[in-house]
Amino acid sequence: MNFGLLQVFHHRDFTLLWVSGVSMSVAMTLRLLISAQWLYEETGSEIQLGLLGAVQLIQLPVALYGGTLADTIDRKKLMAVTQGISFVILIVLTVLAFGNWLVPWHIFVVTGVSSIVNLLGGSARPAMLPRTVPRNLIVDAVTTQTISFQGASILAPLIFWQLFEGFGVTASLAATAIVALVSMVTPILIKASGESDGTTIRAPLSSLKQGYAFVMGHQLLPGLFLLDVGVTAVSFYRTLFPIFADHLYGLGATGTGLLGAANSTGAIIGSFAVFFTQKMQRKGLLVLIATLAYSILLIAFGINSVFVIGLVIVCLLGATDAVGMTMRQAIAQLTTPDKLLGRTSGAKDFAAMGANNIGQIEVGLVSGLIGAGGTMIIGGFVAVGAVLFIWKLIPGIARYRYDQSTDTDSTLIK
Repeated sequence: MNFGLLQVFHHRDFTLLWVSGVSMSVAMTLRLLISAQWLYEETGSEIQLGLLGAVQLIQLPVALYGGTLADTIDRKKLMAVTQGISFVILIVLTVLAFGNWLVPWHIFVVTGVSSIVNLLGGSARPAMLPRTVPRNLIVDAVTTQTISFQGASILAPLIFWQLFEGFGVTASLAATAIVALVSMVTPILIKASGESDGTTIRAPLSSLKQGYAFVMGHQLLPGLFLLDVGVTAVSFYRTLFPIFADHLYGLGATGTGLLGAANSTGAIIGSFAVFFTQKMQRKGLLVLIATLAYSILLIAFGINSVFVIGLVIVCLLGATDAVGMTMRQAIAQLTTPDKLLGRTSGAKDFAAMGANNIGQIEVGLVSGLIGAGGTMIIGGFVAVGAVLFIWKLIPGIARYRYDQSTDTDSTLIK
């Protein structure tokens, strides 16, 4: 096993980028869990919880512009400013909750604004990563970040569970604001330049067209993005754990917190597993196998009604999802020039966030009609079909190879 997990922390700038990302992950996970649990308990409506995805979907085009920003202005400043706005939003929510003024429409507004902010700054972090470590450590850096973010996502649901049940919504939001403050400050301390080598902000439309042309002309990226969309759009479950905890197991915030922690635990296991695949050159095939396994597990999640078994299944879902996500991101970074990394990340975010939002709407609405279990079963079968279709349609994904020892790659498309 390569010890890249430790090597990457020898680079100070990566460590700061890592601290910023971990604190952002904790803050975002806490905000999502608090908002979803409070809204579901306040309204008792699966539909309203699902419609949170519609609010975020409206803001989706911003993801592409966020990628353009990451290729045109200082990436460190972009991270600091967007996380600063998130910090202010959390302070406002805390004040509303403290004064007992919080109502459902506040959650929808905050979700929409936070979606815009996260999308604007979301492409800056992956675009900045190659400047903080040598190229031969990029896969290790991506994997390390994934493990760490998911570790933070284990901690966040447990913190949520204890704070929300023990102290209520106000204390939960206040703690989240403190964590968000850390994610705002740390990017500024990075020494590596955040300035882009790409186009100027004076031609955003031209910049978007250039990024679009690159992604659509790439041998692998359209298929990788479509793979994510085809699976997630029919099965997104992470922000809907309050529904699953209630429908499948008859539990409240405790079930929500433990399901979230189990999912993140599995993601850490899956991310660690990536380290053991470094000698496996066929990274694209690994993506397909992991995504197919994820799709089959969705069916098992819908069938099961025993909470302990459900935790195991959700853990495995997190593991297979992490393997696929890590390798998709690594392949995108390995096959994209630096000047286009922001726009490529923006396109990835556009596809992933769009799938997440559509999936949240679909799962929320259908769960209200036929129940959460039936929704996952149907979604799982559709996801299996989508993976097999893309596997056949774009054979270059299965053929893609990367040799980390020589830093060479090929798509082997005949």
